[in-house]
Amino acid sequence: MITIKDVNKSFGDHHVLTDINFEIPKSNVVALIGPSGAGKSTLIRTINALESIDTGEIIVNGTSIHDKKTDINKARTNLGFVFQNFNLYPFLSVLDNVTISPIKVKKQSKAEAEKRAKELLTSLGLGDKFDAYPSRLSGGQQQRVAIARALAMDPEVMLFDEPTSALDPEMVKEVLDAIRKLAHEGMTMVVVTHEMGFAKEICDNIVFMAEGKIVEVAPPDKFFSNPDSQRAKDFLKAVLNH
Repeated sequence: MITIKDVNKSFGDHHVLTDINFEIPKSNVVALIGPSGAGKSTLIRTINALESIDTGEIIVNGTSIHDKKTDINKARTNLGFVFQNFNLYPFLSVLDNVTISPIKVKKQSKAEAEKRAKELLTSLGLGDKFDAYPSRLSGGQQQRVAIARALAMDPEVMLFDEPTSALDPEMVKEVLDAIRKLAHEGMTMVVVTHEMGFAKEICDNIVFMAEGKIVEVAPPDKFFSNPDSQRAKDFLKAVLNH
């Protein structure tokens, strides 16, 4: 579903991604983990071209995302993106936040878009919040609205950039449960996360990054019990002790 080949990215003199290569099969869930500044968020943002790349190629279901001939707006309809700070429209109701893109981008009728939005919101435990505004919701509720908004476009891939980092601890579980549900339904997902237990439970592979490079790729059981690299061992020791 996703192929990343020889990707490099710099901000000025700072090389944030160096020779990134990996593949994600359909229906797999991959966690990007590593220390702050490792390049995780930059990498996930390159998958839907929120960040450009200097060299290399990113292919999502046959479409070369950074090819100048690619209609990136069309390509993004297949890539749901959930930000750490929700990015909801504050002046729109929950229902309108979820229906605006299907109506404007996919040209769905209002009735069709609202029917799908209500199904998604209800499935995420927000069936009583259709008419609420984001300012009246908790952080966990806002993030679940953001997930519903992304799913309303029927994407083939979901990208999550630290979806729980802006949440109070008691709200983290409800968002992780929503992502867990998508994993069980077979959605292809890339998740930047600091939630190690969650990554161990639902991911098919862990991609461990440090200093802009992929240091190690391994299934969760292998990575968390016996990583190959000393850098990963040091990271896990620090995180698990904390």
